[in-house]
Amino acid sequence: MPKYASFFLGLCLCTLLSVSCKKKDHSQDPPAPNPGMPALTASTPVKGYGLLGHISGIWAGPVTSTTALGSYPLWIVDFRAISPAQVSAKNELDTLNNIFLSFFITYHNSEYKLAFRNGGAFSGMQRVAYMEADSVSETASQSYYRFVDFVKGKNRTITEVIFKNDSLLLRSFTNKYNTQTTPTLHMSWKAQLQDTTSGMNAKANFHYPQKSLVQDFTNTFAGLSESIYYQLNGDPYPESKQPYLGQSKLSYTVSPSLTLNSTNKITLLVTTQPLFSVSGYNAPAMKTRSRYVILPAQTTNSFLFNYMHPGNYYFYAFYDADGNGTINSGDYMSSQNIGFTLPALGTATAITQINYVIP
Repeated sequence: MPKYASFFLGLCLCTLLSVSCKKKDHSQDPPAPNPGMPALTASTPVKGYGLLGHISGIWAGPVTSTTALGSYPLWIVDFRAISPAQVSAKNELDTLNNIFLSFFITYHNSEYKLAFRNGGAFSGMQRVAYMEADSVSETASQSYYRFVDFVKGKNRTITEVIFKNDSLLLRSFTNKYNTQTTPTLHMSWKAQLQDTTSGMNAKANFHYPQKSLVQDFTNTFAGLSESIYYQLNGDPYPESKQPYLGQSKLSYTVSPSLTLNSTNKITLLVTTQPLFSVSGYNAPAMKTRSRYVILPAQTTNSFLFNYMHPGNYYFYAFYDADGNGTINSGDYMSSQNIGFTLPALGTATAITQINYVIP
């Protein structure tokens, strides 16, 4: 996979979605009562709950992967609260690859616990996996959380999430479609916390984190051989049901004075702080990269960033003129801070022009 953009690229797996976000906000709706479920209060034990207090923020770091995508130098993930007891992040690579990650409180096997939803499109093929917290270790110096398949447990899939100071290690293991007796490494992501300010409004809005039931999974996986879905019409908590999120249609044009090669790439980048000030380039703002996608070079194009966190953003476009996978001298970029605001469950649009040759 090309190592696009030393300062803005990282894996994120995406598809161009056209699902409308004009939907009911489910974030404050309590799940239907379950007669066998004990009351969830502030003192109720919730296995893995501590993770919610650690993960909110923008994280970035390299990925080691045994998947077809291979390893890559940078993956940037913007985790923010989308309800009192749920955090999520959506990422894109291009129009065929995406990933949506989410942690939330569920009830399963007579126990409140944290669930991990990991799903998206890979080369256009959809897949979503659900895992439950089954092992937790929290000390003054490190917090460890393990998630496993709801049905087959650690024999099918394992995800480990480890926090130490401002570092995050996420490792996933799989038995490769039940062809191995013991799961082996699927990917490993070692990230550093980049920014916490971007998600502060969401945390304040929901008084996040709180002990609040998001999904009752008491009977959800009954009769299934594993908690992985390849036919998404059976997905118990699809992306379209996720609360609070919106969509942004971002477009660009290219100055008539610049010539593009259609075999090269354009990257659309969204940050939460402006990259330029009156004094020039604002390097610290690169720590607030939130969403981005790589597209074939065209003189005009647009992309729909779906399931996007509400908030204030800045939009930029870059053209890799020499095709070397990094932004450097001679490449083209937009030269203005194009700001836009996305409301909860709403839509936003913005357009920029690629008009500047990097000296």
